[in-house]
Amino acid sequence: MSLEQEVMGLLIGGFVIVMGIVIITTTLIWYKNKHKSYVYTWILLHLLLFSVAVYFLLGAISFDTNHLMASEEISLRIGIAGVVWALSMLCLLVGVYKFSKN
Repeated sequence: MSLEQEVMGLLIGGFVIVMGIVIITTTLIWYKNKHKSYVYTWILLHLLLFSVAVYFLLGAISFDTNHLMASEEISLRIGIAGVVWALSMLCLLVGVYKFSKN
């Protein structure tokens, strides 16, 4: 996919900044609330898997379209990103469920 030259850097930079803030905030809340510490593991696992999914998606977006099998490679990367994203959503769902249980 053709993008302007600065767009990929802005996407990566913006994602890293936002994800860094979320991870730091989650870690600080985890540090203050140690009574449900196992639940924060699920939330952090979600954030990690979501970051991996974004990595594959950005790789698909920035893939060279002049490559011989570009269509197949882009489709594969988008598929992997979708599977990893689904796993991250499952981790988030488990974390929210465990937070709601008393």
